[in-house]
Formats: sequence, C-alpha cells, structure tokens
Amino acid sequence: MTDTAHPAPDPKHLRAAYAFGIFSMSMIDVFVFLIPVYASQSLGMKDWEVGALVGARSFIALFLSIHGGALMDRFGVRRVTLYFTGIVVLCAPLFPLLDTFWALLILQGISGFAISMCWTGGQTLIARISEGDAEYIGRFSSVARIGTTLAPVIAGFLYDIGGPFLAYGFGFLWAVTGFVVLWFAPEPAVEPHESGDIERFRLIDVLPRLSDYVSSFALMAIPAVAFTAVAMLVRNSTYGIQTSVYMTYAQGIGFTATKIGILFAAIEISAGIGSWYSGRAMRRYDARAVLTWSTIAMIAIITATPLFGGMSPTLVGIFAILIFAQIARGLIQGVSQPILFSIQAKSVSRRQQGAVVGLRQTMNRLGGVAIPPLIGLASDTFGREQSFYIIGAVLLFVSLSIGLFAHRRVAPIAG
Repeated sequence: MTDTAHPAPDPKHLRAAYAFGIFSMSMIDVFVFLIPVYASQSLGMKDWEVGALVGARSFIALFLSIHGGALMDRFGVRRVTLYFTGIVVLCAPLFPLLDTFWALLILQGISGFAISMCWTGGQTLIARISEGDAEYIGRFSSVARIGTTLAPVIAGFLYDIGGPFLAYGFGFLWAVTGFVVLWFAPEPAVEPHESGDIERFRLIDVLPRLSDYVSSFALMAIPAVAFTAVAMLVRNSTYGIQTSVYMTYAQGIGFTATKIGILFAAIEISAGIGSWYSGRAMRRYDARAVLTWSTIAMIAIITATPLFGGMSPTLVGIFAILIFAQIARGLIQGVSQPILFSIQAKSVSRRQQGAVVGLRQTMNRLGGVAIPPLIGLASDTFGREQSFYIIGAVLLFVSLSIGLFAHRRVAPIAG
C-alpha cells in the first residue's frame, strides 16, 4: 500500500456523512437493545430464544450484505440506503404488536438486514468522501457515537416508564429522522472530480449477482483485507455477547432497562473518545499489533463479566465495576476500529468501497448470527457465568491465530 496525498474532502459532504452516521449506527443499538429486553422481560423467553432473536437480525444480512454493498457501488450510496432506511421506518411499529417467537424472528430478520444496510451506507459514504483517511473516519466514528450513546439510554428509560410501545415508538422516530437527514445528503462521486452520476435502476438488479460475490470474496486474496475481515468477525462477537447473555445476566442480577442502557452508553462514550486518537495511533504504531492486541483485550473484558459481578456485594458496586469495564472496552474499540476501516479502505480502489464494506458486514453478520444463540444455548446448558468463559476461550484462540497470520503474511501497516 502506498500513501498518496489527497485534497481535503468537501466540508458539506463531511457534515452530511457525520449527521447520517449519528442515526445509522445507533439504529443497531436501539433495536438490538430493545429485543432482548422485550423478549426476556415482557415475554419471558429463555436465553437461547433471546439469543436466537438477537442473531436473527444478522441472518439475511449474512447472505446479502455483499449484494447490498455492490448495489451501492452501482447505483449510489444515498439512493440505495434510502430504501433500506424506509424499511426500518415501516418495521419499527410492528415489534410491540407481536408476541410470539417465530413472528419476532421473521421481523428481526427483515428489519435487521435493513438496519445493517443503513450502517453499510454510512460507512461507504464516509469511505468515499474521505478516500479512506483514518483521521476523517475516526471523526466519523466519534460523531456517530453521539447517537449510540443517547439512543440506548433513552430507549431503556422509555421502556421502564411506558413499556415496549413507547420504546419502539422512539425507535420509529429515530429511523424517520435518519431518513430525513439522508434525503438531504449529496451523492458522492465514485472517482474524484466525477459528477456522481449513477446507473439507471432496473427491477432485475434487485436480484443478487454471482459476479458481485466472487469479486467481493476475491478481495480476501489481499492479506490485509483477509486479516481485517476475520478480525472484524471476532471483534463483533463481543457485541453479540453484550446484546444477548450479557443483558440477561444484567437483568438477572436486578438491573433495570435504564441501567442497562447506561452500560451500553458507557462503551459508546468512551469509544467516541478513543476514535479521535485512531489517526495518530495508526501513524505511530504497527496496525497489525494494534488490531490483534485490542481484539484480545476486548474479548477478555466482556467475557470476564461474571468475575466483575462477583467483586462487590451490592448492586451499586457491581454497576460501578461494569461501567468501568465498559469504558475500558470502549476506549480500546474506539482507537482500533477506524484503523481497521482505514486499512480496508486503502487496500482497494474507490469503486470497490461498497464491496469491501459488504464483505466486512458479511463477516460481522457471521459472528452476529452464530454467537448470540450459541452463548444462549451454553447459558441454558451450563449456566450463564460458565457460558461467558466457554465462548471467551474460543474467541481468544481465534484472535491469537489471526494475529500470528498477520505477523507472517501481512506487511507492516502504518498511517
């Protein structure tokens, strides 16, 4: 990879990307946060059912994220993302009307894919506008954390005072606002100095193309892309743990939805702070080492949750310890995540940005599909505390393996 100087991005385009990032990233937090609370607290479902519902949001995205990214490359980021944001708006009010596992599972699959593509659109938007610059991507991540910090706390508070209808009503309004923000955003050009013209859409283009999948997975032949794709899978697994058994664990020891929302917000606030230092971290340190050790640290912190919970005899003490753990995990995530995005963005051409984001989202979704139901099943079989340790051991082994691969096959990476 060579580092070339690029003109500064258009400030108006940057502001549009930052604004949509606030809503696109936090849509995930709103709906992923609410489903385990609703399923466990209101409907009394088992841990494996809660885990399956959390994982269902990633199922369709697992197979169609690459297709969605390819559509953005072909027809425009803004145009395609508007369709998916509209689907989220339509799905949001339906959740509190459904109370059966299978109905919620189907709705989770549909809405989860749409939400995933909203975030794919946000990432592709900033990748094109910034031309992969870690500094701008870091700022984008920081600004996006405003939404992910506020949204879970508000959703949790509304759930405690008004139940699922009020909380999901907030989710509906959040998605509508995101749609409006994106409506006024510009369509970035595929190449510098282009007009931004996009292909004419045909109905047949809704169908996935085998060639898109082949070309996207072919990017895995680039060692840096392969390393970061698998690293993203493992890193995202920590989120799968947090949105499944971590939440049922927190509810089990007596935390309200508002307190759980604050725990979610703590990691987002600290991640936003950490993101501001990603650019200088990439310039100062070898990105391979940063990603490897940050992934290991994130896994160790989240899977040590039962140990942290046993360090205090009071709920107040446990809450304080878990807040501190979330802050530590967030700082680590915030510094390293933009570096990962930047490595991938710089490893491919501008015309492949949607494809590489689609590949990244596919790996994300693979972890999102597998981890929540697996840890939920382990929780029902061996106990909640033991399930943290079992999944943690597996993820730490994978992290060490990809770190060894990066050391041997990936060239030193610097900003």
